[in-house]
Amino acid sequence: MIEFSSVSFRYGAETPWILKNVNFSIDEGEFVVVLGPTGVGKSTLLQSVNGLIPSFSGGDFAGDISVDGRSVRTHDPAEMADLVGYVGQNPSASFVTERVEDEVAYAMENLGLSPVTMRRRVEDALDVMSLHDLRDRSLQELSGGQKQRVAIAAVLAAAPRILVLDEPTSALDPGAAEEVLNALTRLVHDVGLTVLVAEHRLERVLPFADNVVVMGIDGTVTYGDPIDVMRKSPILPPVLELARLLKWDPLSLSVRDARRRVATLRSSLTDTPLPADRASNGEVVALVKSLSVRYGSHEALRKLDLEFRSGEICCVLGRNGSGKSTLLNALAGVISPTQGSVSLKGANPFNVRAQERIGLVGLVPQEPGDLLYAQRVDEECSVADKEHHLPSGATALVVKQVVGHLNGDRHPRDLSEGQRLSLALGVVLAAEPDVLLLDEPTRGLDYCAKRLLVDELHRLRDIGVCVIIATHDVEFVALSADRAIVLSQGEVIAQGPAREVVCHTPVFAPQVAKIFSPMKWLTVEEIERVI
Repeated sequence: MIEFSSVSFRYGAETPWILKNVNFSIDEGEFVVVLGPTGVGKSTLLQSVNGLIPSFSGGDFAGDISVDGRSVRTHDPAEMADLVGYVGQNPSASFVTERVEDEVAYAMENLGLSPVTMRRRVEDALDVMSLHDLRDRSLQELSGGQKQRVAIAAVLAAAPRILVLDEPTSALDPGAAEEVLNALTRLVHDVGLTVLVAEHRLERVLPFADNVVVMGIDGTVTYGDPIDVMRKSPILPPVLELARLLKWDPLSLSVRDARRRVATLRSSLTDTPLPADRASNGEVVALVKSLSVRYGSHEALRKLDLEFRSGEICCVLGRNGSGKSTLLNALAGVISPTQGSVSLKGANPFNVRAQERIGLVGLVPQEPGDLLYAQRVDEECSVADKEHHLPSGATALVVKQVVGHLNGDRHPRDLSEGQRLSLALGVVLAAEPDVLLLDEPTRGLDYCAKRLLVDELHRLRDIGVCVIIATHDVEFVALSADRAIVLSQGEVIAQGPAREVVCHTPVFAPQVAKIFSPMKWLTVEEIERVI
């Protein structure tokens, strides 16, 4: 179905090869996962399947890619559109209409399908992505995860034979992610759809994979069965990290299998004390009283009463559309409450001047590009130094701590989603605001990059910064959070120490907690310390 033949690619003569002599083939009706470090070129590989590379990218391209007999050298993306459906990392960038149902129908209008066919396919796509309740909603009112499901539905409605998805679960809550992946797997099994997915949250997708593609930083690619290939992979989800620690052969890809294999170990840990929960005794720096926020007829938040202290990391969890981003935007002063109040160190953030707000509160939104406007990475860092009154190079140092090396001469738009997010994080983190707000900060980050971010957040917490994070990444919560809050339909349904909250909320439990349940272990590191 898809065949890479001696494919090499780089964006320019002075840039390294992203793909180097790549050879592998994907059969019809396979679910294939592409994995690799942040910025290694996963998006590049995906975009080569529908001809975006080399047709629109420029650069040096060698070899050939055949997609159901069509060569990307002789067929441009428009000629591949009926065969390959593609959803990028930022799905909202592809939206061209205002309503959910109109967006799902739009691609079929371009293909000239009959109204009867369009109606049937729209209904099918809305069913598959569980979007019927949102069909008449404005796209601007949707959460990031809801937008992601709309983008996938719009591509599915055109009935491609191959579906290419770049980070499709990054903005989805765990329940929605499982629903989407189960739906895609049914299409793979029932109608022979071929699915190619690049994803960092391997704990979600590996159990569904028929084969995996592991991309190396040198441009080489390893392709094969997940269990065989993951033996040597430098990137591991927690269940495989645990399998390596316990020297299992063969490895386990699923929580269910891992639970069976740790039965004896689980029993031996019954009387082992858990790590102590960390509670902040710092001052209350953010106070929410009877907060309600409404968008038209939709009530996003309903009479919330919350407080946040200096020197703590609090993660806000909840299904897509539960109000997490709205809460962060209200705390940042981006939106004004419909009712109630928000106070940061005694001040209403909505009334504080922008320049004064920098040291009080910093927000990294779901779309990090909204914060980036310079032409080069080093210029972005220099501007941040001046705006935050920092010594030259301070922001660049923080960026390096968060993401490692990032070429200063690159344009922010040319970075991967994870690199762009890390740059935006560095720009905001460098100011060391009293309250730091992060909306889905691990999108596009591999496990190593997440740990670098956790280390930086712990450093900020230890100097008294209050960190509030809206996230669906439960493995990140397990590594970073002191406290957790769960929202549902704009209301708080649970809050307390992170360990207690996630272990009592199955949909938000990390893999290790599920494997060792009913005990409340959260990470492989915790298990390693006690065995």
